[in-house]
Amino acid sequence: MRAVLFLVLAAGLAIGGVSTVRAHAFLDHASPAVGSAVPAAPAAVTISFTQNLEPAFSGVAVTDAAGQRVDLGNAQIVPGHPDQLQVGLRPLPAGIYTVTWHVVSVDTHPTQGTFTFDVGGR
Repeated sequence: MRAVLFLVLAAGLAIGGVSTVRAHAFLDHASPAVGSAVPAAPAAVTISFTQNLEPAFSGVAVTDAAGQRVDLGNAQIVPGHPDQLQVGLRPLPAGIYTVTWHVVSVDTHPTQGTFTFDVGGR
């Protein structure tokens, strides 16, 4: 009987652990893609996450190699896609750009990160 109880308890903890891991909005994919080289400058950066986001507590900035912001400062949740964050970009010359994001998922867990993309494929 103890062995059965132990197995049920262990299974419950394992299932509970999976839901805890999913309790954060992690980066799922981005456009331009993380680490990609694109031939021409995109008009915007769109980041998709594994959970819906809280708009008031989520943001993204794009900087050039000198650390200067090149986004339009208009970060927003994409209408109809509450798991996506988007920011418009100024016209970009060839170079490497860094995207820095911070989000809070609808269940109040914060995450943040950075990635780069290369315009002009140097």
